[in-house]
Parts: sequence; structure tokens; C-alpha cells
Amino acid sequence: MSKLYNVSATAIGGRSGFASSSDGRLKVELSTPSVLGGDDGPGTNPEQLFAAAHAASLLAAIRQVAAARGVQVPSDSNVTATIAIDREGEDVLNLSVALAADIPCIDVAEATSIVKEAMRVCPIARSTGDQVSAVVHVD
Repeated sequence: MSKLYNVSATAIGGRSGFASSSDGRLKVELSTPSVLGGDDGPGTNPEQLFAAAHAASLLAAIRQVAAARGVQVPSDSNVTATIAIDREGEDVLNLSVALAADIPCIDVAEATSIVKEAMRVCPIARSTGDQVSAVVHVD
């Protein structure tokens, strides 16, 4: 196995601070949601960043799998990632991910098959394993 891409990001101040990537392309203010004990400030939070990354990565994998099958994925196709945090005991938080793929104009059985294969191809979906559930919508 050879590395194709390597990236790093640094956070300062934890959930209420700043984060930036080593190449300077990402620079974000972080704020903690009030339900997690924060001030609900103007910044984003790690779960929002993770949801965006997961959605983008899975949609790219869907396009890759579909192209390999000769299937055109409509440009308005999208993936929504919903991140949930649950409390387990006093000090433990659990994270779960629910994905909804909307792939219009494709047969539901074929779209479901494409998404299932994309879940095995997507590096983020693979790294989260059984913590992820996916639903496919077609119009």
C-alpha cells in the first residue's frame, strides 16, 4: 500500500477555538453547541465538519462506482450526513452517522446497489464501520 495523500490539521482551544489545515486551505472558528455545554457561538463544530466530509466523500464514491458500471449520476444527486451524539454515562459520548443518498432518475434497486458498493469504497465510510447507516432516495 502506498500513500496517495496526506493532510494534517491543528486545533487550538478545543471545541471553542480554531482549527486549520497544514496547507492553510482550511481555517475555521470552532464553537461548542449549547447542548454540549458551550456558548453556541458563531463557529462550526467538529461534528459539522465530519458530516460535510462524510457526505462529500460518499458522493464521490457513488459517482466512482456508478461510472465504473456505466451509469450516469445526475448532477443534482446529493448525500446528507446526519451526525448524532448520545451520552453514555457521565463522561462518555457516542457518535453515530446516518447517511441519506438522493440519486434522482435511477432505478431504486440499482441506486441502492451503487450506494452499498460505494460504502465499501468510501474511505470515511469504511473507517466508521458499523456506526453508519445509509438510506437511498430516488425521484
